[in-house]
Amino acid sequence: EEIRSSGDRAQSTAVMTRGAMEIAKELSAEGKIHGVIGIGGSTGSLMATDVMRALPFGLPKLMVSSTAALPGMSTRYIGTGDICLFHSVVEISGVGDVLKNVIERAAHAICSMAEVPPLEERKGGKAIALTMLGPCERCASSVRRALEERGLQVTGFSAAGIGDRAMEEMILQGLFDGVVDLAPGGVIEHLVGGMRDAGPRRLEAAGELGIPQVISTCGVNHITPPKRAWTEEHRSRRKYDLDRHRTWLRASPEELREAARAFAEKLNKARGPVVVLIPLKGWSSVDQPGNPTYDPEEDMIFVEELRRRLRPDIELQTVEANMEDPEFAQAVLEACRRVFPS
Repeated sequence: EEIRSSGDRAQSTAVMTRGAMEIAKELSAEGKIHGVIGIGGSTGSLMATDVMRALPFGLPKLMVSSTAALPGMSTRYIGTGDICLFHSVVEISGVGDVLKNVIERAAHAICSMAEVPPLEERKGGKAIALTMLGPCERCASSVRRALEERGLQVTGFSAAGIGDRAMEEMILQGLFDGVVDLAPGGVIEHLVGGMRDAGPRRLEAAGELGIPQVISTCGVNHITPPKRAWTEEHRSRRKYDLDRHRTWLRASPEELREAARAFAEKLNKARGPVVVLIPLKGWSSVDQPGNPTYDPEEDMIFVEELRRRLRPDIELQTVEANMEDPEFAQAVLEACRRVFPS
């Protein structure tokens, strides 16, 4: 009653959302819901999608929103959730034929999705999560193919901030039995506020659950602060343009040390086997002789700091290859054979 009478819209919606999340999680755990649909404008969409993101991956989620196309809103609604966003185009008001058509199509969509067997009922081999980026795509593809030939199911995640953050959440849901983390650059990006920031929990979920990890370093020696936030110091750094929208800046020696300390702190808490593989001739396809940010000697700042701080039982192996060379993919696969369940 106090909240109702307060007139504080923000507080009221926050309390309602938290309550709805708890109710929805309880119903989901009891198997009493097979899909979730939300309908609303800005506030309604924010509230409904907060609830949806609290529910397990694989449970159908559909948000019908009149503000889905507003700049920046879709990212806020979806976040790391497997949410289908349906732009209503028209305002959610009245019962005219146009809105009725939108709602009917949405209802048919969520009912059809609910007929798909839940993820936990699927049968298959051991499930492996694999992070990747364009600059390590060749290595990731080779590793994926070889693991699939062994009968493992490999699910890839784009390590651009959202995908790898989602991977951490899905690991905690118990969806994976092992992780090949080729591109954990979200750790250093979190430290510097880069666009690939994967949050403070990056590189922690697998260790908490004790599942095996094979880890490398694609993108860890580069940062991507938003260009609008570049300082003069950023502008003076060595840089590499991935495309017209994305520029990688070379990480500074101190940033490499700080990243190594963060890696060690996270990995030292792991309850399962961990192997770290470092390609000495470049950590991605960007790291090639002649490219402005290529600096394998400076990369060793990270390697030596990490080696110094890791637990003695955590294996750190260096490989005389670039990450995109076949020899490095073979080293990754050999590590997988040692630590992954057969």
